[in-house]
Amino acid sequence: MKTRRRSSRRSKSSGLTTFLRAARFGALATIALGLASCAVAPSMTSSRYPAKSDARPHHGVAKAHRLPIHGVDISKWQGQVDWASLRQAGTQFAFIKATEGGDHIDSKFHENWQAAKRAGVPRGAYHFVYWCRPAHEQAAWFKRNVPNDPDALPPVLDVEWNGQSVNCPKKVPREQALAMINVMLREMEAHTGKRPIIYTDITFHQEILEGEFNDYPYWIRSTAAEPHERYNNRRWTFWQFTTTGRVPGVSGDVDRNTFYGTENQWRMFVQSACDPRDYRRLAVAGRCQALDTVQTASIDE
Repeated sequence: MKTRRRSSRRSKSSGLTTFLRAARFGALATIALGLASCAVAPSMTSSRYPAKSDARPHHGVAKAHRLPIHGVDISKWQGQVDWASLRQAGTQFAFIKATEGGDHIDSKFHENWQAAKRAGVPRGAYHFVYWCRPAHEQAAWFKRNVPNDPDALPPVLDVEWNGQSVNCPKKVPREQALAMINVMLREMEAHTGKRPIIYTDITFHQEILEGEFNDYPYWIRSTAAEPHERYNNRRWTFWQFTTTGRVPGVSGDVDRNTFYGTENQWRMFVQSACDPRDYRRLAVAGRCQALDTVQTASIDE
């Protein structure tokens, strides 16, 4: 902004001049505020949940804000969560960090697990894979620490590289990673009775998961573009579209997520623990919980 130099010449109309300058300044300030509000339009004006926002909105994920079913993922880093406020703001699901590797449990897991249920927020527990620990030990740790709650959402297996780990930053061969994932998926399903969800990011999917585990629901991360632009031939069930979300009940940033489908499809997912698009096929094999007749008839709505 350029700074205008003041004239040393006095004028009888100085009062009027001052008024006009003030009015002009006010008009410019109003325009500036209007432009600033446009910067957050992707996350606010088109959102189904105006109480929620994004500290750093990205136009590439604007479509996520128009989908009907929204949720969060929570760990100790969100601090004390007001679950009642979170639910009131329209949060319809939460994935809560439970375990990591074979010897770590999130210090807020049990508190969040119980508080979410009291508030009426459907929730599922997730395990973060540590590639330097045998898969059977990690599965046993998850089963030891995560209650088998019949009301819970399916468990989540979080598979990413541990690049920021001090003790385990390396990548393992693809065949080894796939074998470990297979063991943990099988054991988590045996423990909960529900087919696990696979969470992953762009890099890990490209290097390990393309074309694999297609019978499982995927929860993918894409914070700057729609999923089909980042994931080759991958159908998704959940989409993590920002890591800088703002939601009543949480102080500071929180990951925001959305479900792919309609409110009816969401109800079917919660009841059956299966993606509705797979229900008829997987239910025959006993991999889904039963839906009532009305829901089954409207499964594609």
